[in-house]
This record gives sequence, structure tokens and C-alpha cells, in this order.
Amino acid sequence: MTLSRAPSGAPFLGRWQAGLALAAALAVALTAACSSAPARPDPAPLEPIAKPGPGRQVWSANLGVPVQDVGTQAAGSTLVLATQDGTVVALDTASGAERWRLALDARISAGAGTDGRYAAVVTLANELVVLDQGKLLWRKRINSRVTTAPLVAGERVFVQGLDRVVQAFDVLDGRLLWTQQRPGENLALTQAGVLLPFKDTLLVGFGARLTGLDPTTGEQRFDVALASPRGTNEVERLADLVSPAARVGDIVCARAFQSAVSCADAARGTVAWTRPLGGTHGIAADEQVVVAADASDRISAWRLGTGELLWTSERLRYRQLSAPVLFGGTIAIVDNDGLVHFLACDTGEPSQRLPTTDSPAAATVRVGNTLVVVSRAGRVFGFRLE
Repeated sequence: MTLSRAPSGAPFLGRWQAGLALAAALAVALTAACSSAPARPDPAPLEPIAKPGPGRQVWSANLGVPVQDVGTQAAGSTLVLATQDGTVVALDTASGAERWRLALDARISAGAGTDGRYAAVVTLANELVVLDQGKLLWRKRINSRVTTAPLVAGERVFVQGLDRVVQAFDVLDGRLLWTQQRPGENLALTQAGVLLPFKDTLLVGFGARLTGLDPTTGEQRFDVALASPRGTNEVERLADLVSPAARVGDIVCARAFQSAVSCADAARGTVAWTRPLGGTHGIAADEQVVVAADASDRISAWRLGTGELLWTSERLRYRQLSAPVLFGGTIAIVDNDGLVHFLACDTGEPSQRLPTTDSPAAATVRVGNTLVVVSRAGRVFGFRLE
């Protein structure tokens, strides 16, 4: 477990690792101690698939350098990726062809956001950089470290810092339009959180709460708790909403870190249901189901409308799974060996298994009818169910 301190003085917690954590006297100092983690159990053996279903790799690309271990964002058929050396790359998800590439003079702290034309990233020096079809448009320093990809929508760029401040900028000239802050929480995860559009509302994860903001003014429209953090100290009570979240119509579902999977009716600003579930990765949902894996890589599926548990599968336990992706009645999830596992949505039964590389996935995303898997080593693969 690692701790860093923001310029504002608020402490921030890094990605959760196995072990025990103790936090004490945050007002004076924060001390964390992690016990030696026990050996991780062996991954579940892979069963042969008697009749593999449809699914094949249709293209691959090599960025040449490792990518950020954060989510990717796509618009239309354009996928924008941020690499660890400060390069921003746009790919055509139909073919894998490179559309444009720009090398910045700084390393990047979070993934790229895009609306198909404009793209935005934040550097480790806390500088927001906006591109117009691969050409530098403007750059501006902000006051906080950022680990969530900026959201580009409605000719605005929305940025959420680890200090729980959300800012909106004009995409054309970088003019600051408004600032909104959620005070109170001392700790924040240094992994991608929830920042997504919903109709004419901006949805933001503030700790374990999902908040709807007016994108033109920053005023709060609703605020609901998707989890009830419990514990004896700040570390144990940490339950930030993590990316990816999922939107299906008016329903938005998300995972609260190591706490729960929940769905809310964003049109009404109310919680639909919550189910306790440990784990650190985001979730996926479609018109029928919500899917998530727990800390031991046990996969569960719930009915979207009611939260009724449909099935649980232990076939991929301890295989260090990525966040799932749903498309075509199929769940796609990548393990630590780079294998893409396809499971039936209604039963969890494996239907196909396809290789990428031996590098774990940095991100998986569905763009149209293409599943894109981005490895941490910088290889990108396009799959389709045909």
C-alpha cells in the first residue's frame, strides 16, 4: 500500500494490495502498516471448451510503448489511448489503423477522454492538455493530481482531481467555466473513478456517493450513497466508486471499492438496489444483467431491474481478472495471462477463449460491435463475435 500527499494536504491512498492496513491520527499524521501478504492461491485450472462459440480476433496493433493502467475512452469508431511515455494515439476500431499520434513533452497521469474530435489528457505535472484531431489546442495547469480520464462532452472538458474538485473548461480556449468540490473525505483512491454523462447531467463519483451536476453551472441536482462505508479507520472505510461504471437507459451501476455493487435511477436520483461485494475493478451491465468479479475473481451476475442474483461462477478464480465487458449476450473478461474469456450472460458458462499476449490487460472496451483489449505492454487487439 502506498500513500502520497496532495498539495492541499489531504492524504491519498494508492491501489489496494493484499495485506492488513492500519491508519491512525489522520489530523496529526497518517501511518499505514501492511502485513506480509500470504501467497496468492493458484489460479483455477482452465476447463476445455467442447464446442467453442463464435468469436475471433480481427486486427491487432502495436503502440510500441506501455500504456497507462487506466480506462480508455472511445467515440464513434475512434479510440484514444495514452501511453506511459506521454504519447496520445487515436485508433480506428473497425480496422486497428492509426489515425493520429502526438508525443507530448510530459508523462501522462490518467487515460484520455475524447468526443471523437477533441481529446484531453492530464500530465503528471498536473497540466490539462487538449488536442484537436491530434494537434495541440491548449494546455493549462490545474491544482490537483488526476487519475480519472477527463470527460469531453458538449464542447466542455470535465476534470476530477484527487482533491475531489471537479472543474469544467471550454474545449476551444481552456476558459474555466465552473468549479465544484465535495468536502469531507480525507482519503481518495489513486485509480480511475466515475465521471460520465447522463442526458443533460454530469455524473460524478464523490467517495461512495453518485452525484448529478448541471454541466453548465456545476450546481448539484442529486446526490445518493451507493454504499455505506464501515470500518474502524479511514482506510477501512474507503469506498470510492471506481471505473468503469455502466449506464443502461436511466439506470447507472457502479462498484464501490471493496464494498458493494449498486445501481441507481439517475433520472429520479434514487438508489435502485445494492449488493455487498468486495473487489477493486469496475463492472458491466446491459438491458438484462449486471456483472462483476469479487476480490477472489468469483464472477456474479444480477438482474438489472431488481438486483436478484442470477448466478455465480468460480471457474476463473484467482486468475486476476480485468473489469468485464458485455456485448452480444456475452461477457468478455481478460485474465493475467492475457487470455480473453467469453462467458454466456445467462449462465456464466464459458463459450470461447482467445489469446492476446502474456501481458495483463490495461483496459477492455466495447466500441460498436468490436471488443478492444489493450495490454499493459502496448499491444491492442480487436475481437468480434461472428
